Amino acid sequence: MEQAPSSEHYKKCAIEPITYIEANRLGFHEGNIVKYITRYEYKGGMDDLKKAKWYIERLIEREEKPNDQRKRRIRQSHDKF
Repeated sequence: MEQAPSSEHYKKCAIEPITYIEANRLGFHEGNIVKYITRYEYKGGMDDLKKAKWYIERLIEREEKPNDQRKRRIRQSHDKF
């Protein structure tokens, strides 16, 4: 597979967020948190921190759901791999 072009704000990182996200099989919310936290100093500043916070708050809401709903969601996401 051809490598996606790397943006300048990720070239300063020891590891690109996409590599970390895929290697750790992070979900959508977690992946976006990693992405925005990683790049905020070099690209979006406070806007990226606010985006990361939004995803963290959504993740917390999701994780606070009753256990049976969470287990079903986790099982379905793992079945995709």
